[in-house]
Amino acid sequence: MMTEPTHVDGNAAAGAFAEVLGFDVTTAMLTCGKCCHATAFAESHVYNRGPGIVVRCPACDDVLARLVQTSTDMWLDFRGAQSWRIAIPDR
Repeated sequence: MMTEPTHVDGNAAAGAFAEVLGFDVTTAMLTCGKCCHATAFAESHVYNRGPGIVVRCPACDDVLARLVQTSTDMWLDFRGAQSWRIAIPDR
C-alpha cells in the first residue's frame, strides 16, 4: 500500500510567497528559531492541505512561516524563523 507524502518541498509554495513578497523566495536562506538550522526556502517542508500554507524546518519540523489568504486579506507569520537571508540580485 502506497501512502501519500505529508509534505512537499518549498518550491510548491514559492509562487504564493513571491506573489506577496515580490521576489523569488526559493533561494532565500531561512534560519530556524528553534534549532538554528539554515536551509534554502526551496528545501523547507511545506504543508499546504489546510486553509493556508505552513513552512517547516526540515531538521526539527518547527514552523518557520505561515501564509493564509482570505477574500480580503493576506496573513503572513514569520515568527518561527530567526532570520531570512535574501541575496541581492546583480544589477
